[in-house]
Amino acid sequence: MTRVYLDHNATSPLRGPARAKMLDSLRAAGNPSSIHAEGRAARALVEAAREKIAALVGGRARDVVFTSGATEALNLALRPHWRGPQGAPTRLLLPAAEHVAALDGHRFGDRAEILPVDSNGLLDLAALDAALARADGPPLLCLQAANNETGVLQPVTAVAEKVHAAGGLVVCDAVQAAGRVACTFETTGADMLVVSSHKLGGPQGAGALVLRDAALRCDRPLIRGGGQERGFRAGTENVAAIAGFGAAAEDALAHRGEEAGRLAALRDRLEAELLRLAPAATIFGAAAPRLPNTTAFAIPGLSAETALMAFDLAGLALSSGSACSSGKVKRSHVLAAMGVSDDLTRSALRASLGWTSTDADVAAFSVALGDILARIGRKSAVLRPK
Repeated sequence: MTRVYLDHNATSPLRGPARAKMLDSLRAAGNPSSIHAEGRAARALVEAAREKIAALVGGRARDVVFTSGATEALNLALRPHWRGPQGAPTRLLLPAAEHVAALDGHRFGDRAEILPVDSNGLLDLAALDAALARADGPPLLCLQAANNETGVLQPVTAVAEKVHAAGGLVVCDAVQAAGRVACTFETTGADMLVVSSHKLGGPQGAGALVLRDAALRCDRPLIRGGGQERGFRAGTENVAAIAGFGAAAEDALAHRGEEAGRLAALRDRLEAELLRLAPAATIFGAAAPRLPNTTAFAIPGLSAETALMAFDLAGLALSSGSACSSGKVKRSHVLAAMGVSDDLTRSALRASLGWTSTDADVAAFSVALGDILARIGRKSAVLRPK
């Protein structure tokens, strides 16, 4: 059976240039902190990748801090030990639809405030204004550029202007947006950007926290030891993964414009087929700007768990939302924050396209969905295809 992969938001398959660079880097035997020739060769690979990550987000190479992934990068960023122009942040602001790595990974304790989102998942700007007015010191706000479940794009620039006016800092989770749409320091106004290798078609196990200003400092890094990564993250760098990360970032950036248009056309066709076969389907966040590759949807009466198994047996890989819950299908906190009912949430699925996606994949989705609805939904007038 030829498999159809529609889960790029969970992990995008390894790009050819990333695979080649990783294989090449495995020949470098040295530790990148060693001063001999082998160490310098390994260091050169790391620094070349650092330049490519900086180019992806419009930053400077010296301000790229490599981590084991975006979760670690967010855990590092969301600490009260950072010092910006107005001093250390006294409070953390988090929209309710943020990734669990931010919601559960911060170190602010009861000094964190959860902000509401609207029915499309967009941050409630009036609630943000009220929270900033209550702040008793510089706030730190974390905001996804694009939601991992729905693909909804947040107004990061406008939010950053408000937070900066209050003397605060902005961490932008650019994991899903970077490489798919323009997501840089200039386009977001953020002070820190978080990016992930495997969402771009690089290897798993590499990510980065990129700083806008070299003056930003963290008094107490998350991982301490040998002082690597300018003291922000101790531990010998994962040279092969970082090299692959850099190659994937370079390839994604080079093709970003054409890929955005191509994927948007594929997504629109997928959604048209979805609504043709299941007119009662809901597409979450459809009224807001979204990533060109993401469709989060629900068909009333069709459970996500049943649908995922049926799609998998038909040779298609989809998801029920975030892939960070040990393979469990459970209620999405993102949809709950958007006010989606429990019944509809239990039916939520996500199809996310990427560099491997083709017209044939969309056609296969349509055939599989039609078969699923004919078999599983034959007793439901809501589900029955036209």
